[in-house]
Amino acid sequence: MDLQCVELLLWAFFLSLFSRVAGNVIYRVPEEQPPNTLIASLAADEGLPDSGHLYKLEVGAPYLRVDGKTGDIFTTEVPIDRENLKDCRNLFEGEPCILEFEVSITDLNQNQGPRLIEGKIEVLDVNDNTPQFPSPILTLSIPENTHVGALFSIPVATDKDSGHNGVADYALPNGPDTPGLFGLQVAEDQGEKLPQLIVMGSLDREQKDSYDLSIKVVDGGSPPRYSSALLRIIITDANDNAPKFEKSIYEAELPENSPVGHSVLQVKANDSDMGPNGEIDYSLYQPNDAVQRLLRIDRSTGIISVKGPVDREEISILKFYVMARDRGPNSKSSKVFVIITVKDQNDNAPTIEIRGIGLVTHQNGIANISEDMPIGTPVALVQVSDRDEGENAVVTCVVAGDVPFQLRPASEAPSDRKRKYFLQTTTLLDYERVKDYRIEIVAVDSGNPALSSTNSLKVQVMDVNDNSPVFSPSLFEVDFPEENQPGDKVLDVVATDADSGTNAELIYSIMDSSMKALFDINPNTGEVQMRTQLDREQRERYEFHVAAADKGVPSLRGTATVVVRVLDRNDNDPKFMLSSYSFSVLENMPPLSPVGMVTVIDADKGENARVHLSVEPDNGKFVIQNGTGTILSSISFDREKESTYTFRLKAVDAGDPPRSSYVGVTINVLDENDNAPYVTKPSNSTYKYLPLVTNPETQVEVVEAEDIDTGANSELTYSITGGNPHGLFRISPMSGEITLAKEFTQKHNGLHRLVVKVTDKGKPPRHTTALVHFYVNETMNNVTLVESLVGHSLYTPLDTDIAGDPEYSRAAQRSNILYGSLAGIAVVILIIVVVMVIRYRLQKEAKSGYQAGKKETKDLYAPKQGPKSNKSKKGKKGKAPKPAKPLEEDEEANRQKTLKFNLINDGVNDSPRIHLPLNYPPGSPDLGRHYRSNSPLPSIQLQPQSPSASKKHQAVQDLPATNTFVGTGDNNSTGSDQYSDYSYKANPPKYSNKQVGDNFLYQDRNISWTKDVW
Repeated sequence: MDLQCVELLLWAFFLSLFSRVAGNVIYRVPEEQPPNTLIASLAADEGLPDSGHLYKLEVGAPYLRVDGKTGDIFTTEVPIDRENLKDCRNLFEGEPCILEFEVSITDLNQNQGPRLIEGKIEVLDVNDNTPQFPSPILTLSIPENTHVGALFSIPVATDKDSGHNGVADYALPNGPDTPGLFGLQVAEDQGEKLPQLIVMGSLDREQKDSYDLSIKVVDGGSPPRYSSALLRIIITDANDNAPKFEKSIYEAELPENSPVGHSVLQVKANDSDMGPNGEIDYSLYQPNDAVQRLLRIDRSTGIISVKGPVDREEISILKFYVMARDRGPNSKSSKVFVIITVKDQNDNAPTIEIRGIGLVTHQNGIANISEDMPIGTPVALVQVSDRDEGENAVVTCVVAGDVPFQLRPASEAPSDRKRKYFLQTTTLLDYERVKDYRIEIVAVDSGNPALSSTNSLKVQVMDVNDNSPVFSPSLFEVDFPEENQPGDKVLDVVATDADSGTNAELIYSIMDSSMKALFDINPNTGEVQMRTQLDREQRERYEFHVAAADKGVPSLRGTATVVVRVLDRNDNDPKFMLSSYSFSVLENMPPLSPVGMVTVIDADKGENARVHLSVEPDNGKFVIQNGTGTILSSISFDREKESTYTFRLKAVDAGDPPRSSYVGVTINVLDENDNAPYVTKPSNSTYKYLPLVTNPETQVEVVEAEDIDTGANSELTYSITGGNPHGLFRISPMSGEITLAKEFTQKHNGLHRLVVKVTDKGKPPRHTTALVHFYVNETMNNVTLVESLVGHSLYTPLDTDIAGDPEYSRAAQRSNILYGSLAGIAVVILIIVVVMVIRYRLQKEAKSGYQAGKKETKDLYAPKQGPKSNKSKKGKKGKAPKPAKPLEEDEEANRQKTLKFNLINDGVNDSPRIHLPLNYPPGSPDLGRHYRSNSPLPSIQLQPQSPSASKKHQAVQDLPATNTFVGTGDNNSTGSDQYSDYSYKANPPKYSNKQVGDNFLYQDRNISWTKDVW
């Protein structure tokens, strides 16, 4: 049995796969197949390629599904139950159960509309239902006098399956209490199995009035299914004749929509018995649900009338049995087959069903179609049907209104019941012009009167991304100030897109990768913001491109140019090119001479970069030109007064608020050789005692000198230019150390005067001359004598050598001692007279006042003749002096003219202070012109007049420095007449007393002297 079942299923399955009916696609499949069972392959059956087509199930859900790529039809999770399919419930024996389907096929390679395939699936019955009796207990009445062999009908069993799976046989096994009394015979009437009970023995109601038997019904499936019921036999009195219908079959037509109570037909049966056994009752024999719902039968008359609303479109034919049963105690019955055909009335308007087709989907009565679809693209499948039949079902369908759509038949051989059309486009669609259409479809049948219906479909044109975003304008220019904060808004760039939906949703971006570090753009709004701080001084203009891309597929993009001009802010201080400036200038430059130039810049622009310069502190010494940055001096420089000037320059821009900066400026005054050296030690009027036994190479004196200039102008060299005829002394040219070069002899006893020249290394060089006195003797007994010799030496011409005792041959004679004593007394007297004269003159001049530059007669300071003395007239000092030489004569004459003297020096080795005579010998230097007052005057420095010095030295302020003869750079002396060509400059306070010699005041009988000069 199992093997037979498997073979049957395999046969049915393969039959469903390969069975087709010409003209219509029909497949056969057994019912109740598991999910995903392959039913058919449309691609293979229709000769289509395996790829490049889209298959879509239009009709057939929820029992079927179609693979979109291959076109294979499969079962779903909802099983196909033949007995529960709507169109298979009222089938008669032999009628096929058909499940209709529709599949649309769209060629993806060719831009064409879909084609529609209509098919049918014959659902083959599977023995999945058990036959059932109408009741679990069947009751059968048999009269007691029934003869053997009599037949009694048993209620038939029903099976929802059909064909061989339906009722196949009945069985009635005998029980222990009914041995041989009853048998079963199965008759067949129009393919229906009719069980009949056979009486096989005599029945006696008085012995037993009922029997219970079990009756079994079996279907013909494999394996077979069966059920049982209790057959209860009741023994009754005799009823000899059964009712008999006048016709073997009754047929009638019933107009649909007939009112309730409308008589359809009358069945009539006759019974030959008399009395209750001949009275007949009519009833519907095992009616189905439709018959029970629509019809009723009069029990007495057999008139069949309408019980409920009759709709041909729901049930077009009613088939059932009517039973006639007499009223005897052992009733007999018979039945007749009745066919009632429901006659159509034009009571149904056409039905318009609009559904999606292919790639076009419908939702809530709205179809979406892309605007780029070609002409003739179906947007919907329109199925027009009329539940009526005949002429009432012939329908005409049109599209109402002026819309770019039309109907085209979907199948070449449409049925009268259903007509299918493609609703397709007639022109190209443009979303930007018309976004949606309301399409009205009108269907009219051919009935009388005609009925019509309408249905509408809203077609929304789906936007295709066929428009690129557009910026307006395409160039955005904006002025944006510098020193912004990150996140500050720069501008909004806005683009528009004629498309809609996601095709019009824009994403903004910056195209230039180098600008993404500086600028940021909101991808949704197009707002451009700063990521960093801009600095106009680094860059004044930024240009980049922005893009707006829509979200369509494929995406389209539009671009625009953004120009950002950075506006200046006063965010930069003026900046000097150097952190500090240092300039070097020569002294004695005239006022308003340029001393240097500074450069200042301001990285800002416009008024913010216009810079004004000024000097701080503004003491009037310097000014600056704003146009050129040139620093000018308002003074003439004197390095000896001030060698360095420092000040600040202030630069202020014209911004609001202004910004400023400072820079330090140093002016270094370079030295000019405008100062001659001066000797600080020893003093011209001092002497050094040297014993006769002094050893050679002994350092006997050091000449110390200074030069207030700097550099090479202050580097000094020393040389002996006179007073060393015997070569006894030598001087170090660098240190000024005087050493004894030879041994002294007796002829060297006496006063030695060395003329030492101190020269600087300036260009041209300047020099000064100093007198160094040595007294050589075995003893130092007569100090007064020595001092008088030194004093006389100061007024002896420099070209005259004073070197020991010139009268050495007569010095041995003792008579010279007497002469010397007399000469000393005379000198003392002369000194007293000179002092008194000088004091008188000084007091007189103090009263009369000093007039600078006034010419005086030489007689005022001419030496006076003292008492004659033979000794005093001897030697050099008694000789007549040489007349003064002009400037162009020899060096010794010039040196004599430039002498300066210091009477007294407070040095450690200086000799005691002395009184000097006023009777100067002829030819001695004219020093009287330096003394115009009889009162002590401040010390002055005598300097040669030069173009640069003439403007800064105008008043007599100081006397010449101690021990100093000022020279002009050559070896020639200057006479006293030349002193009128010199001007006077007060010694600046920077010189110490040690440099110029301490002022010394010697008072004796109201006579005053100064140490600086005579």
